Amino acid sequence: MPTDFTRALAIVAHPDDVEYGTAAAVATWVDQGREVSYLLATRGEAGIDGIPPQESAQVRESEQRASARVVGVSTVEFLNHRDGVIEYGPALRRDLTAAIRAHRPELVITINHHDTWGGTTWNTPDHRAVGRAALDAAADAGNRWIFSELGNEGLAPWDGVRWVAVAGSPWPTHAVDVTDGFERGVRSLLEHRSYIEGLTDTDPRTYCREVLDWITGSAAPRFGGRPAVAFELFAR
Repeated sequence: MPTDFTRALAIVAHPDDVEYGTAAAVATWVDQGREVSYLLATRGEAGIDGIPPQESAQVRESEQRASARVVGVSTVEFLNHRDGVIEYGPALRRDLTAAIRAHRPELVITINHHDTWGGTTWNTPDHRAVGRAALDAAADAGNRWIFSELGNEGLAPWDGVRWVAVAGSPWPTHAVDVTDGFERGVRSLLEHRSYIEGLTDTDPRTYCREVLDWITGSAAPRFGGRPAVAFELFAR
């Protein structure tokens, strides 16, 4: 992965999207002195079957903020798109464009926008919508004639996004060695305890370590044999 950047913005759909691997890379980048912020399109209110949406939103927002702190991220922002029914289109692109102009990152990180995770494992509509909109917004942010009203809101065009890194892509091209960030990646995922307990009967600590072992181990053979988090990198 490129290392000549100072600011990154992770744009994802739900609480926990960053923690399935990417957070270990974030911990590594923060250790190197880079600034990383998070933007989430939803509060994940539809993500826990046993908790009503209004309560779930509060729980999951709190868990996401705690999770971010583990890897050194202090800025976590939420939009008000509805979990499970995010719509790709100008409204979403505008929200993401505004965030990119506000944060002025050189690297945008997002979630897999492809139809599948590989093979026949179908991706969710929210991931596809947010990932695709993030790729588009990276260009929209630099064009003063797209969402020109943002300029009146004090958000000047930002054409400084140099890369968009897509996590979880079936076609990774680059990777980050997360030897040093791995343990914080595990702890960061573990902060989503309420979500994990609704997802599996496996002990949460065991589940988090096994998931991160699998994610970083799957990438390792292609990227020097080290535990790695892989991305599909789009240069701009």
